Amino acid sequence: MSTGHYDFVIVGGGSAGCALANRLSADPGNRVLVLEAGRSDFRVDPFIHMPAALTIPIGNRLYDWRYESDPEPHLNGRRVYHARGKVLGGSSSINGMIFQRGNPLDYERWANGKGMEDWDYFHCLPYFKRMETCLAGADQWRGGSGPLKLERGPADNPLFGAFFEAVQQAGYPLTDDVNGYRQEGFAKFDRNVHRGRRLSAARAYLHPVMDRKNLKVETLAFVTAVRFAGNRATGVDYLRAGRAHRTVSAGEVILCGGAINSPQLLQLSGVGNADDLRALGIDVVSDLPGVGQNLQDHLEVYVQYASKQPVSIAPGLKMTARPRIGYEWLFHRRGLGATNHFEGGGFIRGNDAVDYPNLMFHFLPVAIRYDGSLPAEGHGYQVHVGPMYADTRGHVKIRSRDPREHPSLLFNYLSTTSDRKEWVEALRVSRQILNQPAFEPFNAGELSPGPGVQSDEEILDWVRRDAETALHPSCTARMGLDENAVVDPATMRVHGVEGLRVVDASVFPFIPNGNIYAPVMMVAEKSADLILGHTPMAAVDVPSYRHRDQMPLYPPGDPRNGPVAVPQEGGAP
Repeated sequence: MSTGHYDFVIVGGGSAGCALANRLSADPGNRVLVLEAGRSDFRVDPFIHMPAALTIPIGNRLYDWRYESDPEPHLNGRRVYHARGKVLGGSSSINGMIFQRGNPLDYERWANGKGMEDWDYFHCLPYFKRMETCLAGADQWRGGSGPLKLERGPADNPLFGAFFEAVQQAGYPLTDDVNGYRQEGFAKFDRNVHRGRRLSAARAYLHPVMDRKNLKVETLAFVTAVRFAGNRATGVDYLRAGRAHRTVSAGEVILCGGAINSPQLLQLSGVGNADDLRALGIDVVSDLPGVGQNLQDHLEVYVQYASKQPVSIAPGLKMTARPRIGYEWLFHRRGLGATNHFEGGGFIRGNDAVDYPNLMFHFLPVAIRYDGSLPAEGHGYQVHVGPMYADTRGHVKIRSRDPREHPSLLFNYLSTTSDRKEWVEALRVSRQILNQPAFEPFNAGELSPGPGVQSDEEILDWVRRDAETALHPSCTARMGLDENAVVDPATMRVHGVEGLRVVDASVFPFIPNGNIYAPVMMVAEKSADLILGHTPMAAVDVPSYRHRDQMPLYPPGDPRNGPVAVPQEGGAP
C-alpha cells in the first residue's frame, strides 16, 4: 500500500527528528513526513511529563527499545542494558533531562578531521544559541529566544551545599555555567524542565507546529528498509502498527534513529560493509565499511555514601509518599515530582596531562540507581562519575535480515590501558571530594563500592561488576571525508548514494564530554540549514576558557578576576 510522496521523509521522531521536522516544514512548499516506530507522547502521560518519573519508562516496552549489549569481554562477560526512547520525542522523552553542550575543545577535535573545518566550536555556537532560551540569562555564549527553555536546578538541598563546598576544599573551582565561558568546575546544571514538566524535543519543536498542513507525523510506524532505484533513495517501507505494510516515496530520506537504529537501517537497506551484507544475503547498494563502526559511549558508576542526618530525598521515594507527590505535581507543578534531581555537578581534569575535563560528575541527594532501586534503607547521597574520553571502540552490526531483531552491540568497555587508568582516577577523585570536611556532618560511611575496595585492581574489579551505561551511544555513522567516514559533513548525505542523509548522534566523529542531547540538537539545527541550502550561520568570536592558554577564571573584564587575571588550574591537586 502506497501512502503518497513527500519532499522529506524523516525516519525517527526522536530528538533530531523533531527539530528537523520543525525547521524543514517551516517552508510551506516542503511536504514533510515523520515516521516514529513508537507511540505518541500523550499529554496526559505522567511517566513522560513528570520529571521525577524518569525511572519508570526505562525498561518498559511501551517507551523503550530495551537494547542489550553482547557479553562485554572486559566486564566479566556482562551484558549491559541500553535504554533508548521508543516514543515520540525519542530518548528526550525518557532521559535524565540534563542539558550539557560538551567542552568547546570537543568541537575543535571534530574540526581536525578532513572536511570538518566548519564544525568547530565557533561555527557550532550560533546553533547552540539558536535552539535555547537560557532562563538563567542570555549572553554571548547562551541563547535567549529558542524553543528549548532551560531551567537551572535549584540545588537547594543542604547536601548540594556540602558538595559545592567540598569540591572547593578538594582544590577544584566553581564555575558560573558549565555551558558558558568556562565548563571546567562545578555548578548548578541546566535541565530540560520547564514549569515543572519535562520539555522534550517533541514538546519544544514538534507539538507547536503539528497543525501545519505540510507536516504529517505517524506513530507506530516501524521503518523496515530504505528503497533504492540504483544508488538513489526513493522512499521507505514500513509497518503500520506492526501489521500493515506501507510504502512512501520521498525526494529525500533522512535517518534520525540514533546511533543504534540508523546504522541498523542502513545495513538492512544495503549500505554498509559489503562482505558482511552479502553474508546475510543483502544486496549491496554502497560498500561503506564505516557503517556501524566507531561506537562510543560513556560508562559510569555510582559512588554512594550513607547520611547521618535525615536530609536526603529518600522519604519521597517511598510508595506511601507517592500520592502526595503526585498531587503536588499534577495540580501545582511543584514538589519532588517536578525535578529530575540531577541539579548539580561538574567537570574536572583527573590528571594534569589532559587539556580539558575528562571526568564528569552528577551529584544526587539520595543513594539510588538509575532504575530507581535503593542500595539500603535510610538517607544517603552519591555522585555518578565516569571518564568522558575512553579510547575504546565498538560496533553495531545486524544479525539477520529481520529488522525486528536487535543488532549486535559491542562497546568494548575497559578494553584499553588508558581507559582503565582513568577509571581508577575517577574513583579516587570522587572519594577525595566526598570525604572533605564539608561532608563531616553528613558522612556515615561509604556504601558503594565500600571501604574494602582500595587497590587499583579492586577498583577495576568493582567497575567491571557494577558500572552501567550513561546512555550516550554515538559515532556509528560519523561525518568526514576519509575512507571510513559515512556522512558528508557539508551536506549530511551518506557517501556513495543519493537522496539519503543521516542526522543524529551517529554522525558525531567523537563523543563530547557530557550528556549528548544538546549536541544532538545542535547537529539537527545546523543540518536543517545544510539540507535546505541556507547559508550556514557565521562563526562567532567569543572567548572560551582553556587552562593551558592562561585564560582568566571568569570571562575577560569580569571584576571578579581582579586587577590581574590569574589562571586557576582545575586538575587534581
